[in-house]
Amino acid sequence: MTTLKKLPATGWVGLVLVSLTVACALLALVWTPHDPLSAYPHNRLAGPSAQHLLGTDRFGRDVASRLMAGAQITLSVGIIAVALAASFGVPLGILAGMRRGWADALVMRGADLLLAFPGLLLAIIAGAVWGASTWTAMVAIGIGGIASFARVARAGTLQVMSQDYIAAARISKVHPLVIAWRHVLPNIGGMVIVQASVYFALAILAEAGLSYLGLGTAPPHASWGRMLHDAQTLLGTQPLLALWPGLAIAGTVLGFNLLGDGLRDVLDPRGATR
Repeated sequence: MTTLKKLPATGWVGLVLVSLTVACALLALVWTPHDPLSAYPHNRLAGPSAQHLLGTDRFGRDVASRLMAGAQITLSVGIIAVALAASFGVPLGILAGMRRGWADALVMRGADLLLAFPGLLLAIIAGAVWGASTWTAMVAIGIGGIASFARVARAGTLQVMSQDYIAAARISKVHPLVIAWRHVLPNIGGMVIVQASVYFALAILAEAGLSYLGLGTAPPHASWGRMLHDAQTLLGTQPLLALWPGLAIAGTVLGFNLLGDGLRDVLDPRGATR
């Protein structure tokens, strides 16, 4: 609660945008105006109305319902990708910062190698090899983010390891795992949270791009990127079909970026001053 009270205005804007996306995804678990997968050809390309608030697509499916269902996939990809990247990247970064020497060199050179292959490129390769699916996109995007989390965790660990209380713990022969758990991880938690919010936005963009290319969520399941792909041939006659998923992607990505900036100002005031 204290952190939320200290959020700047832009951070609150980001929190509101993210909350709207989360609320739509949660609501879609129990209710949508129409079945997002059901097609009604007799009602195709209908404009906004009381029955279909945002109109229907070329198959007669309700656009509002598909946006709500797409929010579930978007957040699921972000959560799994960030969790996977942080679960591997943070321990590796802490190991590199605490052990230094060969461990540091090995982890950092591995991170450099991984950074040479962007997450989107890895996802495209994985989709071409194992087939297009939401899970393939999740795993590939998560693997692509391991390097960034490792770098952030290593930088924070190096700062923590220079403190006097760490020297005292080492003199007292406290086990390195205990030092990492009790001292290092809590002190770099803020940096990891900020990195998670930023990478969440990148994961959403990556999933939308993959679905647009046909390498992400497979039809007929709703995906914002796939909705953009289906609407591109109708831009001249039904531009709203591209507007709604475009706004959803832009708003959600903007929300996570603004929230990340706000959290950085609160959790790392020195970085904000610099």
